[in-house]
Amino acid sequence: MTVLPVPDTAIIVVAAGSGTRLGADAPKALVGIDDRTILRHALDGVFAAAPMQVVVVAPPGLEGVAEAELRQAAGDRADLGRVVAGGDTRQRSVAAGLAALWGDVSTVLVHDAARALTPPALVDAVAQAVKDGGPDAGVIPVLPVVDTLKRVEAADVVAAVDRSTLVAAQTPQGFRREPLEAAYAVALASGAEYTDDAALFAAAGHRVQHIAGSERAFKITVPADLERARHLLAGSPAAPPVAARSSLALPRVGIGTDVHAFGGEGNLWLAGLEWPGEQPLSGHSDGDAVAHAIVDALLAAAGLGDIGEHFGTAHPEYAGAHADVFLARTRELLGEAGFAIGNVSVQFQAGRPRFSARRAEAEQALSAALGGAPVAVAATTTDGLGFPGRGEGISVTAVALVVARSAE
Repeated sequence: MTVLPVPDTAIIVVAAGSGTRLGADAPKALVGIDDRTILRHALDGVFAAAPMQVVVVAPPGLEGVAEAELRQAAGDRADLGRVVAGGDTRQRSVAAGLAALWGDVSTVLVHDAARALTPPALVDAVAQAVKDGGPDAGVIPVLPVVDTLKRVEAADVVAAVDRSTLVAAQTPQGFRREPLEAAYAVALASGAEYTDDAALFAAAGHRVQHIAGSERAFKITVPADLERARHLLAGSPAAPPVAARSSLALPRVGIGTDVHAFGGEGNLWLAGLEWPGEQPLSGHSDGDAVAHAIVDALLAAAGLGDIGEHFGTAHPEYAGAHADVFLARTRELLGEAGFAIGNVSVQFQAGRPRFSARRAEAEQALSAALGGAPVAVAATTTDGLGFPGRGEGISVTAVALVVARSAE
């Protein structure tokens, strides 16, 4: 028998909710997506991550059903799993999970089973960010808000809300164990209820940081969410086994181009930066031709189609979105397909804006949106030739290198 090392990380999978809004005749976590339940899909993702203790908080009376799901997902990691009964609130359910942790655990993730399609890489990323974050670290995955937001009073729209300061929180949320347990003790003693574990942790005076989340980590709450999950699973061919992916082991290169004409109102957005006083480029989003060419190059390198397929007019949620949204989502698509970004090189042709003074700033912004992958941007003119030379628009070419994660 193989003896596994005792992990210092645990994940509490909260699966005790009734799921009233889902309209099902069973607790939400035990509703089927396909031939597997929401809980089973969530556990498949958890057990595909790095080894950690897994505590499933189940609906009271259904611990046996949850235990069967856990063992099927765990395989030879079944010794890492445990099922406990949940409480009458989410906080009491998490507290029950905390009480079941092994003594060696120092990092705790709290995850909603309803986020059933969460990629294993996101679980690992949150755990690592907590370990890198200091003795009282809290970390949550987030997505940028792409919709235009409005504040309303009754039937009236009274103001726009600046979405640049807002994000959508996801799970798993990660914490150091001791400050999390102390924060829970205070919350339970006071009777205070919080919307999520990060809010409870912050209310105890601790700092919460964020990392990039995943579109696949959406929460199944209403029937439309369940249909979305079914559609994603039905439309996603199974990834080939690692042994069959030797053809992907070599680096892959993609080329992307984009052209936008000047036009519209407001300021120019280019290379991830706003350029006050410069005429904007027209387009479905912010017209950032540099970012769009990078997206096409990355998608081409990974064989994932093109920007129109993933971000075109059939996706109104990206109308007006900036480079960070496009690039973060593209990086996520590549990660889900098993690729990591090597580097990106871009050149754009235009008479304006004057780019050299902000080159480093632009490269840093683009690199950050791609998770730290190096990005180099060059600008040139056409000596007055063609539409870029006449000041009618901007032409961009990008080259990207990606590599299969199995080769890393």
